[in-house]
Formats: sequence, C-alpha cells, structure tokens
Amino acid sequence: MADFVDGGSIVRRIWGDGDMVLLVFAGSAAEFALNRAVDWLFFTGKLPADPIGRLFSTAGYAQQIVFAEAATAERTFARIRAVHGAVEHQRGQRIPDWAHRDVLYMLIDYSERAHQMVARPMTAEEQRELYDVFRRVGVGLGIPALPPTYAEWRIDRERHLHRDLVHGQGTDALYAQYRKHLGRWRHHLLLRIQALMAPAHVRDLLGLRRAEWLRPLLRLHPMLVRAGLRSLIQRLLMPTAYLAAARGLDHVAPAPPGPRSSRGGGTLLRHSPSG
Repeated sequence: MADFVDGGSIVRRIWGDGDMVLLVFAGSAAEFALNRAVDWLFFTGKLPADPIGRLFSTAGYAQQIVFAEAATAERTFARIRAVHGAVEHQRGQRIPDWAHRDVLYMLIDYSERAHQMVARPMTAEEQRELYDVFRRVGVGLGIPALPPTYAEWRIDRERHLHRDLVHGQGTDALYAQYRKHLGRWRHHLLLRIQALMAPAHVRDLLGLRRAEWLRPLLRLHPMLVRAGLRSLIQRLLMPTAYLAAARGLDHVAPAPPGPRSSRGGGTLLRHSPSG
C-alpha cells in the first residue's frame, strides 16, 4: 500500500520534528485568535478550554495523515469530516468554506516558516511539494476552490489574510486562555516567537513587535541540543502536564542536512521567515 506522503518528503521532515511542529502551532495560535470564524471555536468550547491540549490533538491528526498509508489517511479524513458535520448539525449551520481554507492555509504557511526558522529557506521544488501534499489534504477533507499551484496559493493566502482576520473579543478571550494555561513567562515567550514567525498583517493586528533581540539567544539552541540538554529545555518550556505529548511529537530520526533535508530533532531558529 502506497504512503499518502512520500517517505523522503520535506513534509515528513517538518511534521516529524517536534520543534518545527510546535513552531507551526505557535504561529497558528496567533492567527486562530484573529480569524472571523473564531466563534466556531467558542461554540464547541474545546479550544478555549484547553488550547494546549487541542494543539496536540490537531498535531496528532496531522501526523496520522502525513505518516500514514493512503487508505489510512482517507479514513482519517472521514473522521475529521464526521466531526465537522456533527458540529454543524449541533449549531444548525455550515462552517464556511473560506474558514476551512484559512486553517489549511495556516498549516501550509507556518510549515514553511517553521522550516525556515529551524533549518533554512525552502527551495522552489520543496515549496511546490509542500503545497501539493496539503492540497491533497484539503481535497480529502472536501475543501473546495483550492488553487492548483503554489504560486496561485500564495496570492490567495494574502487575500485570505487581509479579508478574514480581525482583532475582536474572541481574540482577547483566546489570548487570556493562552496566558492562563502557559503561565506568565511562557506566554511572554509565545508572544516573542509569534512576533518572529507571523506575517506582517498578523503582527500589526495583534500589536506584536519584532523581537530581534531574541534571535541571537535562540541560535544557542543547537549547541545546547548537541550537549544533550534538549530534555531539560523541553521541561522548562512546556507545562508539566503536556511534557510527554511534546516529546511524542518527534516522529522520525534526524537526517543529514542537504538540499532535500533539514536539521531536525531539536535545532531551533537560525533564519527569519519573510513577511
């Protein structure tokens, strides 16, 4: 049985590296809070009640797809569609197609940004591969009107950013929950990382200032990992209740760096994403 994603894919490199996955969701947490469809999150109550737990749940679904055989991925798509359908039935209305696209677009964009921060900028071929995989995910989830190419997606991504984001009461409510569950200093660190990762429009809406002073400090992380301190770093940065889940995000062994691979398994932030 063929895999849904090729074993050597850049997508598997990203979604098998726990540090990159956490960066994807750190950036997405900013954009989630600004989305005009954020009321759907409050309808179910699950994300506001346990934002960190929902992060790991969503990451689990994504990894079930990325590291699965094609048939298993299709079953995962069916489960996700069923969950969405049940929520729509409860509320008596459909989740807008544009909201589904927004979430998919976040995963694509922040995957690329995380790879750039952890390893290096993607090549044009890797960008096309990243989009091709997530476009197939979108098709599997029944999301319509997805652009056929990476270049066209990039244009549509900008359109969605400027049309679908607004700083409202839901934004402040979600950030209050982020702070409650992370604690003061971890929340402060989240804001600094989001300031480095997020597109300019997201930073402007949230009032995030680029934390360039943080970049040289973060470049020490690879040396600390090589010194065997990654476990200690994770214990410091992640609330105890979620430490095992954070460590479980590592899905593949690091591969030697090269034009088709990245330094995985705990390196962090050597390049700045554009935007």
